[in-house]
Amino acid sequence: MTESLMQDRTQMRVDDLYWREEYSPITEDDAFLRRVAETADLPALMIALAAVTGDYSMLRQELRPPQPPVDTVGTPHGGMDEAQRQTARELAFEALRQVRDNALTRANVLSDEQATTILDWLTNGANPDYHPMLMHDMALVPQHNGAPRWNAAEVAPERNFTVAIIGSGVAGMAAAYRMRQAGIPYTVFEKGNEVGGTWWKNTYPGVRLDTPNYAYSFSFAQRDDWPQQFSEGREILEYTRTVARRSGITENIQMNTDVLGATWNAGDSLWELETMRDGVREVRRFSSVLSAVGQLDRPKVPQTPGRESFAGVQVHSAEWDPAIDLRGKRVAVIGSGASAYQIVPAIVDEVAELKVFQRSSPWMLPTPFYYEDMPETVMWLAEHLPQYGQWLRFWQHWLGVEGRQHTTAADPAWTTPGSVSAVNERVRQQLMELLKVQYSDRPDLLAKVTPDYIVGGKRMLRDNGVWSASLKKPQTSLITNGLAGIRPEGIVDGTGTLHELDVIIYATGFQASEFLEPLKVTGLEGRDLHEYWAGNATAYAGITVPGFPNFFIVSGPNTGHVVNGSLFSMIEYGLSYILDAMHIVLRSGIVALDLKQEALERFVETIDAANAQKAWGHPDVQTWYKNKFGRVSQIWPLPVLEYWNVTRAVKLEDYEIVT
Repeated sequence: MTESLMQDRTQMRVDDLYWREEYSPITEDDAFLRRVAETADLPALMIALAAVTGDYSMLRQELRPPQPPVDTVGTPHGGMDEAQRQTARELAFEALRQVRDNALTRANVLSDEQATTILDWLTNGANPDYHPMLMHDMALVPQHNGAPRWNAAEVAPERNFTVAIIGSGVAGMAAAYRMRQAGIPYTVFEKGNEVGGTWWKNTYPGVRLDTPNYAYSFSFAQRDDWPQQFSEGREILEYTRTVARRSGITENIQMNTDVLGATWNAGDSLWELETMRDGVREVRRFSSVLSAVGQLDRPKVPQTPGRESFAGVQVHSAEWDPAIDLRGKRVAVIGSGASAYQIVPAIVDEVAELKVFQRSSPWMLPTPFYYEDMPETVMWLAEHLPQYGQWLRFWQHWLGVEGRQHTTAADPAWTTPGSVSAVNERVRQQLMELLKVQYSDRPDLLAKVTPDYIVGGKRMLRDNGVWSASLKKPQTSLITNGLAGIRPEGIVDGTGTLHELDVIIYATGFQASEFLEPLKVTGLEGRDLHEYWAGNATAYAGITVPGFPNFFIVSGPNTGHVVNGSLFSMIEYGLSYILDAMHIVLRSGIVALDLKQEALERFVETIDAANAQKAWGHPDVQTWYKNKFGRVSQIWPLPVLEYWNVTRAVKLEDYEIVT
């Protein structure tokens, strides 16, 4: 039996490509089990044990993790105090003995009542409106997962409804998987030669996740044996390859194919997709098109005078050439954002000189375990306690649902410059104290690395001390006076000083606000999507735009997450909405749905008002979250629950029916 067919059988119970029927039996003695109970994260351990033993009485009300709001660093065990921990550890130890002595090696699916018991305990009695959304990510509650509950062959057996998906990054992979589950014929067009999107393209030194690893995964592919707490890029790439293989979508992916344009043909009510592969142009027709090209796809390089004259090597972080040898070289890294923050510590000890050109210093969250392997206890539990890894994922997922959103919310009555609320100011002071400690021996650097913008105005980086250590090394110089020009020999800074170089690395980000560029999309009556947007991309729920029937965007405008939520949640919730639209089209026998302009305007008005009340929406903050008009076009500013609610079902009153 092939791997994908084997997975198909198990998906009848649980929609998880990493589902295991059997776990290794526990054979260790009581002393070992006590050490496990002493060292494991208690909330995840408790719910895993309750689920496998069926003893929900251990989830006592007085042991609920209180989960105080996280300003910078989360509290261990969800804020459980020592008395709670001691009681929970004893209960966990006894339950582990029960798992061992009764040879419990299988997980059982949960009823709604059991799932609600877990949710009520784990969320400390939070708003029950969250429960349906959270059950979507509970692997053992298959009755509420994101799989479509219908099949195209049953809904419209005579209809030839086909879908084109552009891109095979995580958004395109999720789209393909859901289409496959719904029985909708689809083709994925990928311009590269590998799945994985960001993780295939970005191979620069030091590339890794900046979100906790377990939470960075599909709800339908809950890997339970991640080796690191924030995995390196190659590990995430391998995960995407495995998901593609296990899901069976690889046979529907056409690699090395550029999609040049998509045009709505009103005559036969189909989308004509123009592609280029191996120098050959082809036009194919589809009932619907899903763009899953992502926001961080097109590198942005500063147009510094003389850039083309540089005699050495120039490379953008997203176009890294593994043949580049940095040993003993004079290297410049332009930028101090997420990629620079990973590149600099990775290369600092092999270069002769390192010049870091910084335009704006980042705020950083203390994360001392950023480079650490997953604790041995976690790895043992993932192998021996059924579904422990999935419950750990769920715990991390829940902690991120609202995350640090409260730290970025603006208080209209707050007047202190440099912050937007008392909480925001408190976070700023905490992070400043950390900087003062790190640079206590280098006051010259402290002045340069102190950010001059509101905390939360831009994405914060993970700080485990390696950035400050790298900047303080004798071979490193931090340059903050700009780039005046580039010569064959190197970079001329804002003071006119020439920095002689062998290699320039551009860690300068992407053209994030230019959604779907350079793809040409032509809708009803010849409407050009980019002309319609005119540099200000908008879409209802980030998904659909008036005048473009049956054209959907996955991870579109205003669906990015910063301090709360998850990339995977936004993708999967959005796909639920897209599938509902397709279901309506198929069961109603109509051609397409076309969003009304007034529906989009109502949505955008709500989103803009919410973004204006966030740190990143403050008029003094300049960030890639904003487009050239100063409008925040990237970020979802509301609770994740609001996006869940928006994407539960298509409201037909928001659409024109195309027949």
